[in-house]
Amino acid sequence: MRQELMSLPKTLAEDVARNLVMVAQLIDEDPERAYDYSRIALRLASRVAAVREAAGFAAYATQKYSEALAEFRAARRMTGSVELWPVMADCERGLGRPERALAMAGEPEVQKLDRAGQVEMRLVAAGARRDMDQLDAAIVTLQSPELASSAHHPWTARLRYAYADALLAAGREQEAREWFAKAVEADKDGSTDASDRLAEMDGVEFVDALDESDDEEPAADADATADEDEDEDEADEADEAPKADEDDKN
Repeated sequence: MRQELMSLPKTLAEDVARNLVMVAQLIDEDPERAYDYSRIALRLASRVAAVREAAGFAAYATQKYSEALAEFRAARRMTGSVELWPVMADCERGLGRPERALAMAGEPEVQKLDRAGQVEMRLVAAGARRDMDQLDAAIVTLQSPELASSAHHPWTARLRYAYADALLAAGREQEAREWFAKAVEADKDGSTDASDRLAEMDGVEFVDALDESDDEEPAADADATADEDEDEDEADEADEAPKADEDDKN
């Protein structure tokens, strides 16, 4: 990216870089704001491939799939790279065109992807099969040497999770449980909710700590009310004591 920005005047390059940094920082936590920054960068330097790619991912994160696809296509034309092929296919899914995503999974570009890219393409193709209610085909699509491998890669947890989810959708609960457990093993950074899905299948219920504190509040209020009543009783007794003394004098 730095090399691409060097083609711009220094001040402009700095402005574009600042906006791209904000996109990268916000895209997971606040995709809408990331999208806004990407549009600024795009207005400043639409002929820079890195800017078009960033704009594509920001649009993708906000489910603006048509816009994302256009940006990814532009970035690909500029670079000639096939790296964005899987996410472009997933945009087709987002646009309700799973058959196009499947067609892209069979194109020669897939063979040019690295291993991680091919796994991503497999995930997209399986998702497209599920979009078309082809559950058995989705399961078969995910069966691969990468799935069977005991090695852990950045994509391992997501691949195992997708396989477990497809098995569960097909009613193969015991197998699904086993693969959710395997996904948990590989998911060191919590990129999936495999642990929650596994707990749900095992019948484990989580109690919200806030709910517990809410339940305890009435009891605390009852104690406070009891204390107030006790104080009032003591005050009444104190008021009556002088009257009793006066009666004795009389």
